[in-house]
Amino acid sequence: MATHKTRMLIIGSGPAGLSAAIYGARAGMEPIVVQGLQPGGQLTITTDVENYPGFRDVIQGPWLMQEMQAQAEHVGTRMLWDTITEVDLSGSPFRAIGDSGDVYEGETLVIATGAQAKWLGAPGEQELSGKGVSACATCDGFFYRGKKVVVIGGGNTAVEEALYLTNHSQDVTLIHRRDNLRAEKILQDRLFAHPHIKVLWNKAVDHFVGGDSGLSGVSLKDTVTGEVSVEPTDGAFVAIGHAPSTELFNGKLEMDAGGYLLVEPGTPKTAIPGVFACGDVMDHVYRQAVTAAGTGCMAALDAERFLAEREFAATRA
Repeated sequence: MATHKTRMLIIGSGPAGLSAAIYGARAGMEPIVVQGLQPGGQLTITTDVENYPGFRDVIQGPWLMQEMQAQAEHVGTRMLWDTITEVDLSGSPFRAIGDSGDVYEGETLVIATGAQAKWLGAPGEQELSGKGVSACATCDGFFYRGKKVVVIGGGNTAVEEALYLTNHSQDVTLIHRRDNLRAEKILQDRLFAHPHIKVLWNKAVDHFVGGDSGLSGVSLKDTVTGEVSVEPTDGAFVAIGHAPSTELFNGKLEMDAGGYLLVEPGTPKTAIPGVFACGDVMDHVYRQAVTAAGTGCMAALDAERFLAEREFAATRA
C-alpha cells in the first residue's frame, strides 16, 4: 500500500477528467488521475464519433480517449489504475482510498466519475450495440438519415430523443410499455403534433432482432394482451435515462433527485470548497463529450484559483 499526494486529485478518466488533467498539469499542479472501472469513460464504448470538434472525418471513440490520455500524460499528469471505494471530504487534503488499498490525497478534488446509460437488459441489446442499437440520439442519430428509427421509453429523455431524430428521419416510432407518458406536458404536445412520429402504446421490448449485418427490428410484447409482434427498424434508441456514478458521495455531497451532483450554477463548484464536479456526473441535460471537456477545463481553472487564493490568504495571516 502506498500514499499518493497531489495538488489536484481527479477521479474519472473520461473527457471531463482528462481535460481537467491537461489544464491542471499545464498549471504545474501535477495532477493524479485515478482511472476507475471504465478508463476513458463512455467514449470507449462509442465507435463512430462525428461531432467532436477538430476532426473532419469520423473518428473512433477509443482512439480519441487514447489521444486525450496521451496529451494529459505528455504535459505532466500521472495516470493510476485503480478504482476508488471510499472518500473523505472532511477537509483538505481530501482523501480517497482505492480498491488496491492505496491512499490518494489531493489539496483539491475533481470528481469526473461520469454516468452510465440505463439499458433494458433485453436479449440482443449489447450484441447489437453500435450496430443499430444506441443510447444517445444526439451522438448517433446522424447515421440514420432517411432511415426508420424507434425510440424506447416514456420520459423526457425518450420524447426529446424522438423529437431530435425527426431532424434526420421522417419515420420515428416511440415505443412505451404503458398507455401514457411520464414526460412533461409541453414535450408530449410537441410529440403528438409531429407528423413524422407515431407512438406504440403498451409495448415492451422482448428482444432485438438482427445479426452480423446489424439491427433489423425489435420484437415487442403487448403488456395488456401478451401478443408478440416485430417492428422493423434500422436504428433503436434506448432512452430510459442515465444513472450518474455518485454512490461514493452519498451523504457527503448534495445531489438532485436523479443522483446528479449539485454545483453552483454556471460553475463546477460543489458546496465543499476545493471539491469540484464536472462532466456527466453533474450534467443531465447535455451529456456530450465536448461539454464534459469544457466543464473539466472549468474545474481545473477553479481548482487553481482556489489554491492560489488559499496560499495568498496564508501569507497574509
